[in-house]
Amino acid sequence: MVRKAGEKDLKILASLAVQMWNDNSINDLIAEFSEIISKGKSQFFLKYMEDIPIGFAQCQLRYDYVEGTKTTPVGYLEGIFIKDGYRRKGYAKELLTECEAWAKCNGCQEFASDCETDNINSFRFHKAMDFIEANRIICFTKTL
Repeated sequence: MVRKAGEKDLKILASLAVQMWNDNSINDLIAEFSEIISKGKSQFFLKYMEDIPIGFAQCQLRYDYVEGTKTTPVGYLEGIFIKDGYRRKGYAKELLTECEAWAKCNGCQEFASDCETDNINSFRFHKAMDFIEANRIICFTKTL
């Protein structure tokens, strides 16, 4: 079962998300997700197996330029995660399908995402889900 997640699900979302974004704390993610939800331009989904949360997806509407797109707003997959032991069973695809449907209901004609250049598993997932690679970039910073 996949269902929309909201404020009451923040702890569950954060406990899953910290497994993917492990440079954050659960409390930091709870605060961040609460702020994101309050703005109303995003949606979280949770995937359950027998009442156990095993994955989540976060999508949002982007109004700024999104690489490779021509319309606005664009639905954007901000993150997707399935726990070890439940992967390669089509559950991430179920979450993505819900995100795409949500974006379409919110006026989007296009859906986009990104991944780090060294994240081979994410790259393979995106290709398997019929995403088309739009560009590759390397970003630089320096302290002034």
